[in-house]
Amino acid sequence: YGIFDCHAHLHEDNFPPGSVNSLEIILDNARKANIQTIVSVSESLLDAPKVLKLAAQSNGLILAGVGLHPVQTYRKHDEQIERSVTLDDFEKFLPYVRKYINDKLICCVGEVGLDFSPHIVRNKDMPEEHYRDVQKQVFRRQIELAIKADLPLNVHSRSAGHYAIEELQKGGVKKAVLHAFDGKASHALKGVETGYYFSVPPSIIRSPQKQKLVSSLPLSHLLLETDSPALGPTKGDDNQPANAIISAQEIARIKGIDVSEVVR
Repeated sequence: YGIFDCHAHLHEDNFPPGSVNSLEIILDNARKANIQTIVSVSESLLDAPKVLKLAAQSNGLILAGVGLHPVQTYRKHDEQIERSVTLDDFEKFLPYVRKYINDKLICCVGEVGLDFSPHIVRNKDMPEEHYRDVQKQVFRRQIELAIKADLPLNVHSRSAGHYAIEELQKGGVKKAVLHAFDGKASHALKGVETGYYFSVPPSIIRSPQKQKLVSSLPLSHLLLETDSPALGPTKGDDNQPANAIISAQEIARIKGIDVSEVVR
């Protein structure tokens, strides 16, 4: 069986031409590592066209997902600033995601979800609850789009695991992947009951929380991901789809089964 990486961020900004980790090199590495398919998801209006373009040129290796991430970034004096998504961001994004869905160019709606990390939702300008509420509104709108198009959701839930699962359940979502879930295993199990999947990045080898999650969830609801270029096996180093085998190996170790069974 080939390996399926269900969550990555592949485009030229993350893997620039001429670098030691250029797209050409990491895609060659992926093929050599028996990576059969990579789902590459967008985060904003800026990277969505780049994700789609690469997927269209990949001869089926890459499938595209399009969604608006709960955290948006902008540059200020050569510094990259992170902020919580706004309704204005979504209104600007909406025509594009509708086009991609209607033209059947995408395999999922993502990366979407919630991010209640303190540095994202705590701001002197507005109360924390304001940012949480706006994120939920943007998430709900994208849930509605996915359900209408009968597409699965590829979900971010940092510091908001049980809130994200709750929103999915309230919205009647049947098909969802919660990537790199950092919440409690008990919350994840409630998601499993609804039929949701949980994908595991290579950073599991240095994360007791991820190891506990894998030990608690049934193999039938675990998937492989890399979140390339983030969440690699070594903190601070760029990740790539070829490393999905590391996730599979660690799941196999925890479950006491052969790695081929995990990949299957």
